[in-house]
Amino acid sequence: MKKHALLAAVFLLTANAAWAAGPSTDTQRIQRGEYLSRAGDCIACHTVQGGKPYAGGLGIASPLGTIYSTNITPDKKTGIGNYTLQDFDRALRQGIAKDGHTLYPAMPYTSYARVSPDDVKALYAYFMHGVAPVDQPNKANGITWPLSMRWPLGVWRKMFAPTPVDTPAPAPADSGDAAMLRGKYLVEGLGHCSACHTPRGVALQEKATSAADGADFLSGGVVDGWLAGNLRGDTTDGLGTWSKADLVAFLKSGRNAHSAAFGGMSDVVEQSTQYLSDSDLNAMAAYLKSLPPKNASATQPVAYDDTVGKELLGGHAASIPGAMDFLNNCAACHRATGKGYAEVFPTLAQNPAVNAADPQSLIHIILVGAQVPSTSAAPTSYAMPAFDWRLTDKEVADIATFVRSSWGNNAPAVTADQVAKVRKEVGAAAAPSR
Repeated sequence: MKKHALLAAVFLLTANAAWAAGPSTDTQRIQRGEYLSRAGDCIACHTVQGGKPYAGGLGIASPLGTIYSTNITPDKKTGIGNYTLQDFDRALRQGIAKDGHTLYPAMPYTSYARVSPDDVKALYAYFMHGVAPVDQPNKANGITWPLSMRWPLGVWRKMFAPTPVDTPAPAPADSGDAAMLRGKYLVEGLGHCSACHTPRGVALQEKATSAADGADFLSGGVVDGWLAGNLRGDTTDGLGTWSKADLVAFLKSGRNAHSAAFGGMSDVVEQSTQYLSDSDLNAMAAYLKSLPPKNASATQPVAYDDTVGKELLGGHAASIPGAMDFLNNCAACHRATGKGYAEVFPTLAQNPAVNAADPQSLIHIILVGAQVPSTSAAPTSYAMPAFDWRLTDKEVADIATFVRSSWGNNAPAVTADQVAKVRKEVGAAAAPSR
């Protein structure tokens, strides 16, 4: 018994060794915490447009109602100024607030559970000593009773949240297994890519929170009216045709030869990934490229076919459904060839977002437009205008169907009913009368 008790004591001391010393307030640790906060994209959810950094108040739509992000500045009255390191860690990695209630999983603690204790200390140092305190009370969440009761969240957390890790973070590395481990740490942890890019189950849980959980991980999910695309190796709707360099360019600049960032990913690039080191971006790209396709048979890329382009340029558009609407509204930027202009107006041919089984993002972009983020690597921000005011549901459906079946693309047709549904969900302008 004494031997077992001694072993247990040694185990507990070892497990808690990372927390033995509180975080220092030295400049180096604060700067590291700031970098990690960028990797975690904390500012995106905890700052409203035009508001003070990290003061909260951003509305996050959920099936239960609107959840408002909280003030995470070090203000002692309305923020987290009274949080100890242990309080901060418990909220970040376990989803439990200082007063003991369970946080809504809009806070991606299921991913942050993988953040190392040392990185938590650096984040704590930054938020306590590198962020300006803001006196701004938190907004009440827009969730009505009985859905607003917190105790079911505790059950949810126990069912679906991983146990926090207590191992050191893999060091930055440029190649090999070390880079793969670093990439896995960033993608599955601070990057919380799974929160948007993984489908959810009936309890709104991510169907997988790591590659070890199966092929659902990063296979695509719907969030805020957008389809967050498949990040696995599928060649039709995933990253199978992208090189590691393509991925790094996309994360750094918001664009590459294949596509451009739109929707929520535009914000991620603008506020998070463009600030990461080349080493970390290469590590993330290496890890993502290691993921096999969700569909094991999706190994052949879409073959480019310019037959439609030649017919359009040859004056035969009238015979092709949706072609005239495409020429009148889209071809000036995306060209009759569907190839667009590299890193300016995205190619539509062989584009994963175009070829996805779910056309939601394509419909969404046609209706309300999109804007490529401005980054240090690519400062010019190009925008696509909204066509909701100009095109009927049938016209949008015809254009989307044309795009999804041209230049070698081979995705299912889009219906006017699908367009009408997305138009309503995203709050687009009413369709014009014809």
